[in-house]
Amino acid sequence: MLSNLLIKNYALIKQLEMSPDPGLNIITGETGAGKSIMLGAIGLLLGNRADAKSLYDPTEKCIIEGSFNLAGYDMEPNFDEENLDFSDECIVRREISVAGKSRAFINDTPVNLETLRKISSQLLDIHSQHDSIMLGTNEFQLQVVDSFAGNTELLQDYQLRFQEYKNAVRSLEGLQKNAAQLRREFDFDQFLYQELNNASLQSGEQENLEQEITILENAVEIRERLQLAHTYLDNPEGSILDLLKNAVGALAQASRMVPAYDSLRLRAQSSLIELRDLADEIDGVNATVELDHTRTEIVRERLDLIYLLLKKHQVNHVDELLRIENMLGEKLNTVLNLDEDLIKAQKLAEKTRESMLKSAQKLSARRQQVTKQIEKLILERLIELGIPNATFSIRISEITPSPNGIDSVIFLFSGNKGISPQELKQVASGGEFSRLMMVIKYILADKRKLPTIIFDEIDTGVSGEIAKKMARMMHNMSSNHQIIAITHLHQIASSGNAHYFVYKDHSSERTVSKIKKLSSDERVMEIAQMIGGHNPSESVIHNAREMILNN
Repeated sequence: MLSNLLIKNYALIKQLEMSPDPGLNIITGETGAGKSIMLGAIGLLLGNRADAKSLYDPTEKCIIEGSFNLAGYDMEPNFDEENLDFSDECIVRREISVAGKSRAFINDTPVNLETLRKISSQLLDIHSQHDSIMLGTNEFQLQVVDSFAGNTELLQDYQLRFQEYKNAVRSLEGLQKNAAQLRREFDFDQFLYQELNNASLQSGEQENLEQEITILENAVEIRERLQLAHTYLDNPEGSILDLLKNAVGALAQASRMVPAYDSLRLRAQSSLIELRDLADEIDGVNATVELDHTRTEIVRERLDLIYLLLKKHQVNHVDELLRIENMLGEKLNTVLNLDEDLIKAQKLAEKTRESMLKSAQKLSARRQQVTKQIEKLILERLIELGIPNATFSIRISEITPSPNGIDSVIFLFSGNKGISPQELKQVASGGEFSRLMMVIKYILADKRKLPTIIFDEIDTGVSGEIAKKMARMMHNMSSNHQIIAITHLHQIASSGNAHYFVYKDHSSERTVSKIKKLSSDERVMEIAQMIGGHNPSESVIHNAREMILNN
């Protein structure tokens, strides 16, 4: 249960703190005093969206902190599932920075919003005025049935199998779409692949052929240049080699007179040997340069084919053509294996559908199983709350598999004798909605084992004796749950174990919302004012005191 609530720097609240009673807690106050602001702050503990605009002082961070006593509530498995340390005293905290960034903590351990929602939803439940409207939706009605039936695990199992089926169908449809496209492209891709394959391209071939064609097309000029170079180096009528040979002889003679010059002779001798080798190599290369017109034609045709393929595929190199050839080959193999892949995908879709439907049928059977019990309990409580001629039934019909199963759940209701029940949203009045929601919260309370339940004006549209009965129902609930009820009705306000009053304080430069726990006398006066206005008579005050004593 909620043992302490601290709100700092939120909306009109500078700082507010309360320590609710374990039983039934009443919160009253004039419209606009700040009760909804308190609920908004508590909503942040449940993982609702944070906003920097909510800060009372925009230069300081906002802190919302709830301390919970969890002794006897078997919450440890929920904490273990989220890898959180568990203790009977749990502190949930939410902070909003001046920049609007939000952080959440559970027992001082930082958690993301998903984890915060999972844990805090097990700690408390808020019934807002909006929830009564939601009661008219089929989605909410389905949630009511599932909550009563305890279908959490069955629903999770179904949703897992539903997602597996959707993924399998998505994969099959994607494969079918891809297969149609691949088949349309098959003939052209096969032509392109065959053309490249027949070309028998080799890596490095392009460079070698381009070098060879340059030699073949310039053979005459190349031979002339090589021959000229050889003549300069080695010519019987006078050449570089002859001159260098003479230089070596002269240096040999000089070194006999000055031995230190022998190094010059050796260098000249080395150059002579190198130039002789160069001359021989030039002569050998020249011998390989042939005027081969047939080979020239073959190389030119081969290069023309390569250049044609390069242009066709808009690439610059043979290696890129080889990659395209490989890609086309893989694509063609994919097409050839399409039927097998489609059969596998179809079988997977069928298998996951069978698994999904089997899980859906279990979930549906459990829903069908509890409907009569829910109908009986709701009717009994509606009669208690002043609708003696109420008829209520739950209609479950099969629908196409959806994220929540194969069931459409519709609540049928009539509050008048002789009137056939119709869909709840079409026939129920505001007061009937409030009573129905109260009854549903009542019968679900023990099913969910929630430590704390907060009611925000669930008594809208009721008064008099019906309000007393709703108060008695809340009081009964408070024996097993901590109840916090925001109300404008004195019948409900007088039934609490503790009474808190929310008000606006205008004593400083800026209005702030505050809360105070009322003393016995203050409580009597607040109830009296709820009955008779701001200046209640002595009889009204006496009546208020009696109401509190009788509860």
